[in-house]
Amino acid sequence: MRSTVLAVLFASLGIAAVVYTAGGPGDGGLIVTTTARAAENEDQKPGGPPPLVIDKGAPLLLDDPPEVDPLAVPLGPVADNMACFVCHINYEEEVFADAHAKANVGCMECHGKSLAHRDDEDNITPPDTMFPPENIQANCEKCHDEHDVAPVDVITRWQERCPSKTDPKEIGCMDCHGYHRLNHRTVRWDKLTGELLGREAKEGEAGAEGAGADRMQ
Repeated sequence: MRSTVLAVLFASLGIAAVVYTAGGPGDGGLIVTTTARAAENEDQKPGGPPPLVIDKGAPLLLDDPPEVDPLAVPLGPVADNMACFVCHINYEEEVFADAHAKANVGCMECHGKSLAHRDDEDNITPPDTMFPPENIQANCEKCHDEHDVAPVDVITRWQERCPSKTDPKEIGCMDCHGYHRLNHRTVRWDKLTGELLGREAKEGEAGAEGAGADRMQ
């Protein structure tokens, strides 16, 4: 009786019904009931299910997935730089900082926790670590121990980014691999010693001056 009810239900929906019946000896077996709705010849009953629509253009599950930029979608943990972005908002969308964050390398990996710098509302305390130009390459090489770019690409990039530098010894990593600079700087320190060299004058006071401008951040 139960299988008969199921068969009637499936038949009312216009689908193939496969019903297993159970009973005494000779009664059990497999009954296949196939029904098809002739949608073209009979009107659809009010309140019935909508016709099945198949999108033949939809990709199959077995299709190859689209190629994805490995830097666009991180494969592991992402560094949390929000404490730094409170002030250094321009770095949130900077390619250099973003690429490192997606590799789980945050600002503090290079510049230290810099707690005193972060807590100084007057902004005269430098970060724990800064890098004058002559120290940048050595710091990059701590993680990037090889350079697999073709020489012609290096020269092309050099001419695009820093045509004023004619001596190869003057070229640094950041000349090609990013613009890791503040959009607007109000304070300058000696990057080796952390000494305050200058700051924008506030109303009613003069700006500080100092030597070592080649190592200022």
